[in-house]
Formats: sequence, structure tokens, C-alpha cells
Amino acid sequence: MNGKEFIKAVDLIEKEKGIDRDIIFQAMEAALMAAYKKNFDQLQNVKVVIDKKTGDIKVYSYLTVVSDEEDDDEESDGIDLDIEISLSEARKINRLVEIGDTIDTEVTPKDFGRVATSTAKQVLVQKMREAERNSIMEDFGDKQDEMLIGTVELEDTDNYYINLGRSNGILPKKECIPGEKIEMNSQIKVYVSKVDSNGKGLLILLSRCHYGFIKRLFELEIPEISDGTILVYSVARDAGNRSKVAVYSENPKVDPIGSCIGEKGTRIARILEEINGEKIDIVKYDKNPEEFIRNALSPAKDLKVLIMDAKKQESLVIADGDNFSLAIGKKGQNARLASKLTHYKIDVKTSLQASELGISFREE
Repeated sequence: MNGKEFIKAVDLIEKEKGIDRDIIFQAMEAALMAAYKKNFDQLQNVKVVIDKKTGDIKVYSYLTVVSDEEDDDEESDGIDLDIEISLSEARKINRLVEIGDTIDTEVTPKDFGRVATSTAKQVLVQKMREAERNSIMEDFGDKQDEMLIGTVELEDTDNYYINLGRSNGILPKKECIPGEKIEMNSQIKVYVSKVDSNGKGLLILLSRCHYGFIKRLFELEIPEISDGTILVYSVARDAGNRSKVAVYSENPKVDPIGSCIGEKGTRIARILEEINGEKIDIVKYDKNPEEFIRNALSPAKDLKVLIMDAKKQESLVIADGDNFSLAIGKKGQNARLASKLTHYKIDVKTSLQASELGISFREE
């Protein structure tokens, strides 16, 4: 690669990759300086200068101009002749120099072109890779917590590798919905749980069991959510088993639960199909925490709710008969999900258990 070819390559990279040409020249000069010291001379006061029009490369050793007084100062070590030159001596070479300027001497080796060609290729490739990585990061940097559609390309023991277009994402098998079958080359919806740009490249971690996946599915399938007519307050999920979604609307004429279910259950059916039949409870959010907790513990009914400590967000729920087991759910699942949904600690007791603890509940 000669000088003209290098300039053409720089211009092309600047145009196609958007890299400032000055950055490329700076990187090239620094790389060539290191190459010179490695292959030719260990001089510390050396610099490489590239003509930005012709691409010609020259190596210079330089001496920094210092005051004559430094040589006479008893408290100093005097002038270091390897890297410095006194003002009076410098002006014998160039009468216009001032303190702080440099006196340059060209030391370009005859066969430096070979080293320059190899170094130029390495720098250009490196800058192109950096530009590509930065461009991809711009594309995916704001995609965290969003839903994307990709193609399943590869599989190993622990992960699926999903083609997202300009980059690949990693879908750990533990982040798949339990029991679902994922086929190679199939299109798949994924939730972006993490985007991380590190020294080795871009890491995009994906999930299908994150609670955010449910929220994005609702936004995708329910037009009233995507346009803001219905709002999702919170989502709690036990992937593969059950999710709870709290919704509400500021418009009193809108039925948020009915809108999410859709006519004859068509809307919720599409969501259930995507999550492998996982059950979903759609509950109405209420600003009154007692009412919200009561709604969240569906399908249990006839519940008495007492807020024990509003600051600590602790509540007591009294349920009797079949509603006690429904409120708690299998292995405590229903109460646990309701607690996540409402952000309240929920303690479910029967009337008898509450009275034995000296807790009385009076309805107004």
C-alpha cells in the first residue's frame, strides 16, 4: 500500500464508516512510532509525520529548545543533550525558533515503507472494526428492556444464538419458557435483558421468561396499551406457570381488563400462544392498596384486607373456606405473585388464625 492508496482508503473509511480522518492519522502515526522503536531505534524523542494529502511518511527525531540558563543553573542537572538543545545552539540552525519549539532531524529508514504498509493495514482494519462495533452499539444500545424478533441460528449446551440483523444475541436456555420447543431457523420474539459493550465486542443477552417479556407482549397485542389508553402498572411472573398483569385506564369509559382479553378472548389468546400456554391473571390496578391487593389475589374472593404498616408496605389478608387456599395458591404461588404485583408483603390468615393472634378486623 503506497501513500496514495492509503489516502484513498482513509477517505473511503471516513465516508462509509463516519470516522474522522484525523483520528485515523493520529492512530497511524502512533502505531508507526511504536513500529519504528521496535524495529529500528529506541529513541524516545521520535515522531512520525504523515502528509495528509500525499500519504508520504517521514520519521523525525527532535530536540526540545530550552533556555540557555538551564545549562548554567547550578541547581539543575543541565541540558539533556539527548532530548534538549539550548536556545543559542538552536538558533544556529534556525534563527526563528523559540523556547518550547523543536529542532527536527529526519531519520526515516530506507526500508521503512515495508513496515509502514503492514502497519497501515492493521490500523485501517482496527479502525473499521471499531467503527462497526460503535455503529452496532448505536443500533442496539437503546434496545435494552425492549422486544426484538430474531432468527434462531445456532445452539450449544447452554444457549441459543439469535440473529438480530447486524448482531447476534444470546438466549440462555434457562431463560426460555419451561416446556417450550425452539426450532432452528425459526423466527422468535425475545426480550433484551442486557446490552453490554466491552473490550471484546457487544454482548446482547436475551430472555423469554423475564416479566418484561409479558409486558412487551401486551403492548404488542393490545392497541389501547400501545397508544396509552390503557396503562400497565406492574407485572409479576412465574415463567411457565402463571403471570399477573395489573392494568388500568384514566378513561372511565374504558374497560381495561375486557380490552386486554378482547372479543371472544382473541387478544389474550395470541399472548397465551406465544408463552406456551402459561396462565395469565389480568387484574385491575387501584390506587387504594387494600382494593389493589384484593384484586391481585384473584381468583380468591370475599377477602378482608388490612394494611398493617403503610410505610413498610405490610398487609394482612383474611380469607376463609376455599378462598384461603385460592388466595395462597399452589405452593404459595398466588400470594407470592400478588405480593410482587402490589409491592406489598401479604400475610394470608383465616379468621380463626387472626383472632388467635389477637388481630381483629372490623369492616366499616
